Amino acid sequence: MSDKKNRREFLTGANLASALVAEAAADLRAASGQSAGRGPLKLGFVGVGGRGSYHLDTCLGLDSVEVKALCDINPNYLYRAQRYVQEAGRPAPALYDRGPMDWMRLCEREDLDVVITATPWQWHAPVCVAAMKAGKHCATEVPAALTIDECWELVDTSEKTGKHCLMLEQVNYIAELLRILHMAQTGVFGEVLHAAGGYVHDLRLVKCDPEREPWRMQFEFGHNGNLYPTHPIGPIAWWLNINRGDRFKTLVSMSTKAVCNNAYVGLYYGERHPYATMKMAQGDSNTSLISTEGGKTVTLHYDTNTPHPHTGEFRLQGTKGLFSGNLRKIHIEGRSPAGEWEPFDERYREFEHPLWRSIDPKKYKTARGHGGGADTAVMWERYFKAIRAGQQPDMTVYDAATWSAIIPVSERSVARNGAPVDFPDFTRGRWKSTPPIRLV
Repeated sequence: MSDKKNRREFLTGANLASALVAEAAADLRAASGQSAGRGPLKLGFVGVGGRGSYHLDTCLGLDSVEVKALCDINPNYLYRAQRYVQEAGRPAPALYDRGPMDWMRLCEREDLDVVITATPWQWHAPVCVAAMKAGKHCATEVPAALTIDECWELVDTSEKTGKHCLMLEQVNYIAELLRILHMAQTGVFGEVLHAAGGYVHDLRLVKCDPEREPWRMQFEFGHNGNLYPTHPIGPIAWWLNINRGDRFKTLVSMSTKAVCNNAYVGLYYGERHPYATMKMAQGDSNTSLISTEGGKTVTLHYDTNTPHPHTGEFRLQGTKGLFSGNLRKIHIEGRSPAGEWEPFDERYREFEHPLWRSIDPKKYKTARGHGGGADTAVMWERYFKAIRAGQQPDMTVYDAATWSAIIPVSERSVARNGAPVDFPDFTRGRWKSTPPIRLV
């Protein structure tokens, strides 16, 4: 029996998952003569519109990366992105513009380490799968997948190829939300029982504008559920140790009727506009409730159709107190005045996450010199560092699949009048032995 086989039989749980992924990655690097820690990482971007160009600009502001290839169906976006690279003092990247499937040709390039996609939703999983099969790590804008089959395909492909699939959930790195994570992990809230969050963001204008994100509206014509869950569920999953000691078990979801989008289009674009009368599947407000194997619950809200300011829906409740994101206040039993809220900002600065204590947000500049989102830059920096070191990134393919699966699972529940739906376990039981997230 070989040493490799002995080691595989000895390792269990999360150790087995990490070992197999790292082993496959090492084998692929050895076969190609590459070393994870040698030279700059070579990047290819698929989709360089609004979010894609932002990620491009952020990555160009980091050390030790080279942008080798760009792909987009819009020539204006493509040449703008090429200009960004050249303005950063880098060689002009190759351009892929031979139609909507030219990203397949980009993925086959032999000189890429990471393929990054920021296309409309339906292309996220196909690009990532093609990139991993071609021997590249991948990163995708949210969500990573739209169906359960796509989620499993991402997991299976990552495990088979040893390539990492990162969903670009930068909200997980926001300083305030990492402070909540640190407080939860150090027992300030006691035993964590319940979390809530939501994507409550008036996007009617964005969805109606053909130059911005019209695909959001088009998706809502045929789907009804929580269609954008990853921003809130990413931090919540870390707070509740999802895939790391606990897992989502069942989900119940309900939506209101659809009124607001048709009315908005009729008011601002005219009653003859087809969207003014076209039947909308997506209800204006969706609420989903998730139970976990460990007896916790999560409430998720999704509402991009009603008139309201952008709100912070986060909430974390434990046996010793709670945090309210809407109020930006906190109450901890025995520490806060009895029955009173406290401001969260200064009073609890002592619980700043160790990751952010060592970070100067001012150092993170995009390639073109303006201040970028430090949370996004930290996400990229940590992802690239993990790849170079041959280590598992903070956010795994199991997270990408689990967080994205809320979309199809919630759709099933809504279609069944709010009936509970079992949640897939993409870790295949490895959550039981995987430790909580540790960022330092």
